[in-house]
Amino acid sequence: MTSPRISKDEYYLGIAREVARRSTCYRRSIGALIVRDDQIVSTGSAGAPRKTRASTEHGFCLRDKLGIPHGQRYELCRSVHAEQNAIINAARAGVSLLGGDMYIFGSVPESGAAINAFPCFICKKMLINAGLVRVVCSTADGRFLVFLVEDWTRSWREGDILDDQRQYG
Repeated sequence: MTSPRISKDEYYLGIAREVARRSTCYRRSIGALIVRDDQIVSTGSAGAPRKTRASTEHGFCLRDKLGIPHGQRYELCRSVHAEQNAIINAARAGVSLLGGDMYIFGSVPESGAAINAFPCFICKKMLINAGLVRVVCSTADGRFLVFLVEDWTRSWREGDILDDQRQYG
């Protein structure tokens, strides 16, 4: 007897989990996948900009060394977020993201424990401007949450803030 077929959201999150294995961040392994018209158009993992040294090559996390808590002072991080890299990689290939969905999987590098892989405010703004429709994020309990980008924009219009309860950090 065969096992039941997984949903497309589970399928794409599983691929994002594999993309996360390329992350070079000490704090988190994050993978992002962009799907448009049921086709993968871009991927990105958390890591240093091309042709630069990653935290794994340096042997330490700069933000850890400086005692900076999670979710703060991203400008001091060597890594580019997975969501940002997925958008950048699509741009490098000349691929439109309008109407697409992003899948984000995250875990702790040492243990492999799943985390709530919700995008930060900077990434949310980029996802809005990229024209994405849905963002599917892995959660610490091994499930996932689906966010509609239009809900973020409506929230910002009405309350002048993006979702402040479901963001990384």
